Amino acid sequence: MKGEKDIKKLLASMSPQLAEDEFVFCTFQRSQYGDHTDLAPVAAIKESEGLTLIIPKYKADEKGLSYASLFKKITLNVHSSLDVIGLTAAFSMKLTEHGISANVVAGYYHDHIFIQSALAKKAMRALSEFVQ
Repeated sequence: MKGEKDIKKLLASMSPQLAEDEFVFCTFQRSQYGDHTDLAPVAAIKESEGLTLIIPKYKADEKGLSYASLFKKITLNVHSSLDVIGLTAAFSMKLTEHGISANVVAGYYHDHIFIQSALAKKAMRALSEFVQ
């Protein structure tokens, strides 16, 4: 199933959903994909400095892991094509207008935006401006 490519349709129907859990970004030197599955990562990226995992805050706390910031995850509940042009730019610009940083992870079906926890509700209001 191919995702939507029409940017106007995507923005009008993205239906952002705010997850209840808080998330943190943790990095692990000399780790590989598949390591640390006990932390229930929602995303992973291998960088030259180590493996970065996005994990639920409670898992980091259980293991005594350090982290710099707390994030909430907003999922755009529209199946966007990985080839669509302008979606990330559009919602990033909207969030920028409201002074909100966005850490974006794209899955096959949806985009996921990690927002500082304290600004999550403000981000949801900003994103809702697309459907007004």
